[in-house]
Amino acid sequence: MRTLFFSILTFSALFSFAQPFSVGIFGGISNYQGDLTNKAIVGKNTKPALGLTANYDLSGRVTLRGGLTFASVSANDKYNAESAKARNLNFHSNLTEVSLLAEFNVFSLDAIRWTPYAFGGLAVYHFNPYTLDGEGLKTFLQPLSTEGQGIAGYSTKPYALTQLALPFGGGIKYAFSDNVRIGLELGMRKLFTDYLDDVSTNYADEMDLLSAKGARAVELAYRTDELEGGDPTYPAKGQQRGGAKEKDWYYFSGLHLTFRLGSDGGGKGKYGVGCPTGF
Repeated sequence: MRTLFFSILTFSALFSFAQPFSVGIFGGISNYQGDLTNKAIVGKNTKPALGLTANYDLSGRVTLRGGLTFASVSANDKYNAESAKARNLNFHSNLTEVSLLAEFNVFSLDAIRWTPYAFGGLAVYHFNPYTLDGEGLKTFLQPLSTEGQGIAGYSTKPYALTQLALPFGGGIKYAFSDNVRIGLELGMRKLFTDYLDDVSTNYADEMDLLSAKGARAVELAYRTDELEGGDPTYPAKGQQRGGAKEKDWYYFSGLHLTFRLGSDGGGKGKYGVGCPTGF
């Protein structure tokens, strides 16, 4: 991941005096969709997201965009549907994402001031889900194998904490000048794991989990007993804990501000028409 980041910086240095090159900053919010939420947006789960981008215009309508984004995601069953509240699970995770996107403008901003745009590409992201217990103690979940991942007799393997994602989305972009532009956008991330939240399939056997991972794993795999009046009996092996049919998602929404570097020396845009002063 560090190699990709330094590649972006090198790319920036090589083209710092070229008109097609720009740098940008993204600021907005992140959200998650998965087993611990049944809504697209839950206000208490919304977290900040911040990113840096390096952009190269292949034409007036097509841009290559490299990005480095820092964000976090979280969810809690107490904000979930009534039928899921008794499960009483929660997770938090910081996210670091490196992405390479192709961005397509409907109109050229060298001709008019605004355009809808869409983007898609490939990303590598790192996550590490953890939970907070009743005393606020932070415990990372992946090493605990809460659903039996990697334990003898269970088919599920431990999930990797660095994985690929397919980012895609779109928005509306506006040009303040030839060199300064801003986009309001929404970007989805299609994931290939259902363990962003450490919840996917079924409960492991209590004794299997205790023997392989210890009492802390048992405590955090089943948490209904923490609730007042909650059932203290650990579920039987194979009882449903999550839903593995659909993978998890995360997404960013916010503003992407870019600054074109270099100068054409004549106050005109890259294609010789300049940014107009009005519509």
